[in-house]
Amino acid sequence: MTAAMNTGCSTTSNEAKYAGQVKTENKAPSNEPPSAEEMKAEKIMRNDDGIAVYPPKTYMNNHWDLTPGRLVHTNYYSSVCEKNKNIAVLLPPDYSEEKKYPVLYVFHGYWGNEMSMVGTQVLISNMINMGDAKEMIVVYPFIYSSKTKAQCTGFGEPEDWAAYDNCINEVVEDVMPWLKTKFSVLEGRENTAVCGFSMGGREALSIGVAHPELFGYVAAMAPAPGVIPNTMHPGQFKEEDFKFPEGLTPEVLMICVGDADGVVTFYPSTYHAVLKKNGVDHFWWMVPGSDHGDPAISSGLFNFCERIFK
Repeated sequence: MTAAMNTGCSTTSNEAKYAGQVKTENKAPSNEPPSAEEMKAEKIMRNDDGIAVYPPKTYMNNHWDLTPGRLVHTNYYSSVCEKNKNIAVLLPPDYSEEKKYPVLYVFHGYWGNEMSMVGTQVLISNMINMGDAKEMIVVYPFIYSSKTKAQCTGFGEPEDWAAYDNCINEVVEDVMPWLKTKFSVLEGRENTAVCGFSMGGREALSIGVAHPELFGYVAAMAPAPGVIPNTMHPGQFKEEDFKFPEGLTPEVLMICVGDADGVVTFYPSTYHAVLKKNGVDHFWWMVPGSDHGDPAISSGLFNFCERIFK
């Protein structure tokens, strides 16, 4: 299933990039958002691997006739960082303590925080409401995991790279145990997914490889370099170790990037190449016209969410 082919989500400047890729049978009036019926009418263009390279335009907006998810902005104590950390949690529409839900972790990019990717709640809530995605709890952690610093201070600081990489320990040791005491969650790798953008994509791949027993679904949108060695980074894994134990390959593994991305440039394609060399089944595609941000973020998230927990 290998396809050939920014810190947030914004679609206001991407109208031309969607033109000709997605056909809509019914247009919503210009003075109100599309309805659920008009969302159903939108035709989605897919490549030979079933990837919707451009997510549906109507899914990117709030809808008056659909119940949105509820965002909770709170905090927890991090034993890894030895301080309280902020976190955002999106509960699905019609969330009930009487049910248990699978969990998707969404990691932000460099310079970001727990609120940087919450714009994705619109797309995810719409997908749940339309039946394109399972009901799920979405967790947006602050993945800069440092005992001594509140935020990164530069792109080229190994200390900052190490703090981002340390989020793997914080998520596993602090966030996951905290989450199950506060919300009604399903456990097990079959109920746990992770994805991320840019530096968050790097850490999503890393935590997936480091803990395949915990995460059954992994995706990276425009992942930053550093998972495997390169001229700038020593790498978290040797190339030959960038794979999964037998029986623990993710049910869904995805990497995508914009073909005009001037930030991570060719590095995502190196992950694709090494995974292919190591015999790891995965989806890989490029989003035409996308720089470091949307529509690549939404493309990855849409295709990921419609495949996980199924």
